[in-house]
Amino acid sequence: MPNDIQVLPQSEAQRQEFSWGNLTWFANRALGNTDDMTVGRCILKPGHTNGRHYHPNCSEALVVIQGRIKHTFTGGRETELNEGDTVVIPPNVRHSATNIGEIDAVLFIAFSSADRQTVGE
Repeated sequence: MPNDIQVLPQSEAQRQEFSWGNLTWFANRALGNTDDMTVGRCILKPGHTNGRHYHPNCSEALVVIQGRIKHTFTGGRETELNEGDTVVIPPNVRHSATNIGEIDAVLFIAFSSADRQTVGE
């Protein structure tokens, strides 16, 4: 358990590539720099949608840093988010994001668990 200030150089961040874009992880238990949360960045390519999924063990906060997205939730609810907008998604709510802009959407994402679980559909 980290009990002092932890610095993670960009070169040690964990990046995952997908057909729709990428995820980069800056803080989580696996990286060894926190026991409390998961923090990352999502880049979503124009016109692409990430897979519908949910997080059974944590809530998610998402802030749009650049671009425009449409977020779709359980039951068909949709909301458009622009730069600076934030959505907080409770555990077990199925969701996906679509980039509805002309440029990469850059999203700051944070989770209430250092061991974020994701279940895809």
